Amino acid sequence: MKLVLKSIFFSFVLIFSSGKMMSQSSTVILEDNWRFSAAVKEDAFSIDFDTSKWEKVSVPHDWAIYGPFDKEWDKQVSAIEQNGEKIPTEKTGRTGALPHIGTGWYRNTFSIPEFKKGKKALLIFEGAMSEPQVYLNGKKIGEWGYGYSYFYIDITNDLRAGSENLLAVKLTNMPFSSRWYPGAGLYRNVSIVIKEEENFVQWGTFITTPEMKGENAVIDVKAEFQGSNMSMITQIKDADNNVVATQKGGEMKDQKFHQIIEVAKPHLWSPETPYLYTAVTKLYAADGTLKDEQNIKFGIRFIKYEAHKGFSLNGKVTKFKGVCLHHDLGPLGAAVNKAALKRQLTILKDMGCNAIRSSHNMPSFEQLELADEMGFMFLAESFDEWAKPKVKNGYHRFFQEYAEKDIVNLVRATRNHPCIVMWSSGNEVPDQWGAEGVKRARWLQDIFHREDPTRPVTVGMDQVKATMESGFGALLDIPGLNYRVHLYEEAYKTFPQGLILGSETASTVSSRGIYKFPVVQAKNKEYDDFQSSSYDLEACSWSNVPDEDFVLQDDKPWVIGEFVWTGFDYLGEPTPYDEKWPSRSSYFGISDLAGLPKDRFYLYRSRWNTKDKTLHILPHWNWKEREGEVTPVFVYTNYESAELFVNGKSMGVRKKNNSTPQNRYRLMWNDIKYEPGTIKVVAFDSNGKIAAENEVRTAGDPYRIVLEADRKTIKADGDDISFVTVSVVDKNGIPCPTAVNELEFKVTGAGTYRAACNGDATSLEIFHHNKMKLFSGKLVVLVKSIKTAGTIQLEVTGKGLRKGSIEIGSVN
Repeated sequence: MKLVLKSIFFSFVLIFSSGKMMSQSSTVILEDNWRFSAAVKEDAFSIDFDTSKWEKVSVPHDWAIYGPFDKEWDKQVSAIEQNGEKIPTEKTGRTGALPHIGTGWYRNTFSIPEFKKGKKALLIFEGAMSEPQVYLNGKKIGEWGYGYSYFYIDITNDLRAGSENLLAVKLTNMPFSSRWYPGAGLYRNVSIVIKEEENFVQWGTFITTPEMKGENAVIDVKAEFQGSNMSMITQIKDADNNVVATQKGGEMKDQKFHQIIEVAKPHLWSPETPYLYTAVTKLYAADGTLKDEQNIKFGIRFIKYEAHKGFSLNGKVTKFKGVCLHHDLGPLGAAVNKAALKRQLTILKDMGCNAIRSSHNMPSFEQLELADEMGFMFLAESFDEWAKPKVKNGYHRFFQEYAEKDIVNLVRATRNHPCIVMWSSGNEVPDQWGAEGVKRARWLQDIFHREDPTRPVTVGMDQVKATMESGFGALLDIPGLNYRVHLYEEAYKTFPQGLILGSETASTVSSRGIYKFPVVQAKNKEYDDFQSSSYDLEACSWSNVPDEDFVLQDDKPWVIGEFVWTGFDYLGEPTPYDEKWPSRSSYFGISDLAGLPKDRFYLYRSRWNTKDKTLHILPHWNWKEREGEVTPVFVYTNYESAELFVNGKSMGVRKKNNSTPQNRYRLMWNDIKYEPGTIKVVAFDSNGKIAAENEVRTAGDPYRIVLEADRKTIKADGDDISFVTVSVVDKNGIPCPTAVNELEFKVTGAGTYRAACNGDATSLEIFHHNKMKLFSGKLVVLVKSIKTAGTIQLEVTGKGLRKGSIEIGSVN
């Protein structure tokens, strides 16, 4: 086993980076002109089917996000085994309490003038939730099982040249098919690619950078093609579009070109410097005719996983400071939107996050493109189930027929992204038990290795004792532990790999701006208002608070990093209130469902963001009912010590120490008695000099609405979104942290009102309605562009409040 392990780890040293692929072939994205219905009982694929009363929609589209919320949509009676439950209980809101269960039909009429005899046409789905059945011109042309998988269908023989075509897609979401909100519909892009008969095979080009030769990087290009007597030329361009290397010809075998190209003094890709090159590959016929061209963005980077030492990127030991992300985008649901994804990553970048785990399914192409460009390492995951079920109608129904096809499509479609540094074949699968599970783990890992021998494979394991005994954990390239901090040492000694990944950590629960007393560390704590305390000391039965993971990450070189559950709240899984109503979204997020940072954001920022200083105080200081009562004050900072003042009186200096995990990473004044006014913290540098100050003041009654946009200029493309944070302040401009006023939104000009979200997991207010209550004094309004440039104005009003307004520019 050890010899095999060494050879595997060596192969990961010789590694590549590459990214976004754009084909010279004609690509038509089917965004507009869709009709949708979830009310049709019969099959609706025939050409003469009447759709005049169907809803007009654009794709990506999620039909279920528009609600309403209702616990009857997804009520389940079950025992969640991975949470250690033995007795079934009624669960509400587990999949978001939104109407995603059922059948929906999409139809689109289109023509492709470029298509003619001698051309090839592919219909590409980037995500269809779920079990898509696809019809073209009244004929069934294909189907798929997994709603998260990318797949394509060759429609060359069914596409009508020079006339209209009818595409119909039937999607079915069965009850008990998910553990979280899966979304519903064509939630990612649908496109048609037109190629010559001689072409580069779809997702068939693989670029790696296996080594450095002196000051030159070796670029290895393998490209599958269709045709005979073909030739290939590749140009490498830098970020300024200058050609830095060219290769003609190369080895050709089994319909695959193989070229070796050297780039002198390369810029290496990393989270700090996400530099991207472009490989332009051109396919020529024997007579010199250009048949196909690809422009593939890629980055040159080298990864290495070493026993007892950890993970290194470009020769530098690097810890994964990562978060797990579900695929929903809060008030947008599952419908992918690049502006929303970029906002998420911008927030995470400020926190110091350097890695993302797509949980528990394939990431979107847009998310990977942004990770390449913005500098995030990526753990790309495939499945939440294998052959053994977690839910009645989960992926186990498709595993035998589709698992290999799904992995092949995942890897081939995304392996050319520098951000991806590891694959995951599963998460907390029940197959961790027994010999059959070991065989499945090896089979899946072998498929990943066959398709991509340059990256390791992990599984998020929660049954760690079982995987120690069965050999399951020992066969993985990277053993991933979900929680189980008490087993890290034993796992490290038992498993032969010599390292441990925190594949899922913390699961601390909190509600933004909500604080509970007395302040004590607790598991499974519940309150009458169905909120969790933002003192960041509450977790689930199986999990822990962040500080316990920090200790392992900081003290153990063989712990290679962590992926916190989760970066943002998501729809569904409202633990610890999954037996309570109303509660329909998670409490795990470091930021809430609206993308607003919770206090915990600053705890991670104080440790992860090494460039910027953090000095954050909690709780808020509006406690009319608590005068004279103990109200602890915490400070999250990357300074080692600080002094707290209440209304000018010193409450003493606190210095970080190793007496407890909390004292090591937080400054805490646990005996402060509340009195209205001002709490101020003064932080000291290593020399004991004042380095920074911050304060929180008691606010008066809400008086005025304040608006702040994440971007005041957006693209007039009909998809771009500005996220406007709405809050209220008193007459002196002090934020009102307990305000719950209902506000109304109006958008005029070159844009539309898209949605709003306040981050309250118990709110049943519908996202796309133009009114919503504040939660802990804030909410976020989403303003979307149209396809005409101009000025957009958002006006927000509320009873008894001075209105707020903001202008946003929309440009071509």
